[in-house]
Amino acid sequence: MSRIFAASLLLSTLTLSAAAKASTPADGATTPTPIRVSTGTVAPVVLGSPVLVMPDRTIIGMLPDGAQVELSLTVSEKGMPKNIKVVKSYSPFVDNRVVESVSEMHFLPGRVDNQPTAAPMNLVVTVTH
Repeated sequence: MSRIFAASLLLSTLTLSAAAKASTPADGATTPTPIRVSTGTVAPVVLGSPVLVMPDRTIIGMLPDGAQVELSLTVSEKGMPKNIKVVKSYSPFVDNRVVESVSEMHFLPGRVDNQPTAAPMNLVVTVTH
């Protein structure tokens, strides 16, 4: 067991010195610029619930409670929805009303390194009576 331990110590020091030599720049070469490492990312957050207004009461009665429309969108640095696309449709009529409502919503924008940034988001809207 002591031979294995001694061998592993010897090999680990050889590996470390080889790695240090490999990262040293060659003569005349410039040192690479440091790579910025992120301190974290935060996804966008919906501020409030959208209110979906249907112009015709008979259509509301025909919709099952809990009908869902799935959207894909980008939340801008200012918290505004952009590029809204329907991923999972319920019906063209309901989809259009949901897209209209979501386009008027406000979001807390995503953040990278504590700075607001545009970020993609998937959103499932459930229509209730």
